[in-house]
Amino acid sequence: MKKTESLALPVIHKGQIPLAFLNTTKSHEKGVVLAGDISGTKTNLALFQIKNGVLILLKEKSYPTKKYKSFMDIFHAFHKDGIPKVNGICLGVAGPVTQGKVHGTNFPWEIYGEEIGRELHIRSVSLINDMEANAFGLAGLHEKDFYTLKYGPKIPGNAAIISPGTGLGEAGLFWDGSHYHPFATEGGHCDFSPRNEADMEIWQYVQQKYGHVSWERLISGPGIYDIYQLIRRVSEEKEPQWLEEKMIKEDASATITQVALKNGDPVCVETLELFIRFLAIESAQLALKFKATGGIYIGGGIMPKIIKGINREIFYGNFVQSARMNSLLQMIPVKVILNEKTALLGAAYYAAMVLK
Repeated sequence: MKKTESLALPVIHKGQIPLAFLNTTKSHEKGVVLAGDISGTKTNLALFQIKNGVLILLKEKSYPTKKYKSFMDIFHAFHKDGIPKVNGICLGVAGPVTQGKVHGTNFPWEIYGEEIGRELHIRSVSLINDMEANAFGLAGLHEKDFYTLKYGPKIPGNAAIISPGTGLGEAGLFWDGSHYHPFATEGGHCDFSPRNEADMEIWQYVQQKYGHVSWERLISGPGIYDIYQLIRRVSEEKEPQWLEEKMIKEDASATITQVALKNGDPVCVETLELFIRFLAIESAQLALKFKATGGIYIGGGIMPKIIKGINREIFYGNFVQSARMNSLLQMIPVKVILNEKTALLGAAYYAAMVLK
C-alpha cells in the first residue's frame, strides 16, 4: 500500500466482496482516521485522510508488539514525527473484544476504547477483532490479491476466514442475499480433533506441554515448531548442524517451512505436510459449520509465503473428507489472501464509517 493509493468509500467495485456495512452507511466527506492491526507479533498503524468519501494514505508504520508496554506507547511513537489531529480510530485486535475492551491473546496488553478516547480527546474509538477487520478489508481487495487454492463454483452464501499466524484467527461473513455481514469468532481456540493414532500422539505431546490442545496450538507459527520438535524426537532423525544454527539465528518456524519447500530436510517436509493437513481439516470444519458456499478465505502471514510450494493434493484430500458432506465441500472455493494489509484496510473502512 503506497502513499499515493486511495480507497473509495463506500463504492464496491466489480470483483470485490460486497459488504452490507459499506453499502448502507454514508461515509464522511472529510476527517482523519487512524487504523490499527494489532497481533502478537507486530502492530501496524496507518493514518488516512478522508476527502470526498475517499481514504488517502498519509502515513504507515509497523512496530514489534511485545517491545511495547501498551497501545498508547506505540501511538506516541507513531505520533512523535508529527501527525494531523485524528478524528477517529479503529483497532483490529487479536483477542476477544467485549464491550469496548480486549485483552490480547498472544500479547500482554489490555486495551480500553474509552480510555484511549479520553486520553487522546477523540470521540470515535472502535475496537474490533482482528479477524473482523480482515473481513471488512476484503471489500478493498481485487482478484490479484487472492490465490485460488481450491476451485469451486460461485454459489451465493456465507463465507469464512481462517488465518494462521502467531495464533489462529477465524471469522464468519453472513450472507443476507445481497451483501455480507462480518462477525468475529474465537473458533481457533476450539479443541483439536485427532483422526488417527499419529494425531493422538501429537495431541498427547501438546496436551502435556500446554494442558489444552486447541487448533491454534497446531495451525500457527509456534505450532509448526511444536510439530517439528515432536517429529524430530519420534523419528530419531538427527538434526543437521546447519539447520540447528539457522533456526537459532532466524525464526525457527519460518526456517522449517522454507527448508521444507526446498526439500532440504525430511523432518521439515513432514512438518509442513502436517501443517497443511491440519489447516485443510479445520478449514473444512469451518466451512461445514457456516455452510460457507461463498468460500473459505485463508489469511495470516504464513500461507502467502509458502503457497506456491505446498502440495495442493494434501490440502484438497483432507478438505474433502467428511463422508456424506463431501459433495458440499467439493463446491466450496478456497482462496489465500495475498494482501498483508487486509486487516489494516478493514479497520480504516470501519473507522471512516462510524466516525462521529
